[in-house]
Amino acid sequence: MTKVLIVSDSHGLTTELEMIKQRHYVDAMIHCGDSELGMDDKEMAGFYTVMGNCDVDNRYPEEQTLTVNDLKFLIVHGHLHQVKRNLLHVAYRAEELGAQIICFGHTHIAGAEQQGNQLLINPGSIRLPRGRKEKTYAIMEWDVKEEIRVQFYTVDGEQLKDSSYTASLS
Repeated sequence: MTKVLIVSDSHGLTTELEMIKQRHYVDAMIHCGDSELGMDDKEMAGFYTVMGNCDVDNRYPEEQTLTVNDLKFLIVHGHLHQVKRNLLHVAYRAEELGAQIICFGHTHIAGAEQQGNQLLINPGSIRLPRGRKEKTYAIMEWDVKEEIRVQFYTVDGEQLKDSSYTASLS
């Protein structure tokens, strides 16, 4: 089973990022920006990451694509795509790039939804959550793209029973 760890909006946390990285065996790790850490900081090692509106290390790209087991990901923070307003801009950008999975942050609101042949995932924030009290991140897993599961976890590693999502992409 292929697994991808997705975090965002850690806003300077280091111990928590390290604990999350150590807790899960995954095929790839994504950070959707606002780490407020430098690209060379050990806590960011192994992450595919992008520049958030609170990041100062300008070596981070504004967006990044990644292919994992035949699924193409678009990674953005979201502030440049107006994700607080709607997801249309980021969905169009993913379509331009041929990406089926869109990982973004910025809103600090955990959630996943399928729109057509795209799956949009916001892992929430491990520092300052909105919309719920739990500080969250996500794990996406699949054997086949017709059965993708996104599960949300608290920063302490507890699986949120009320927050899973299943999608089917063709």
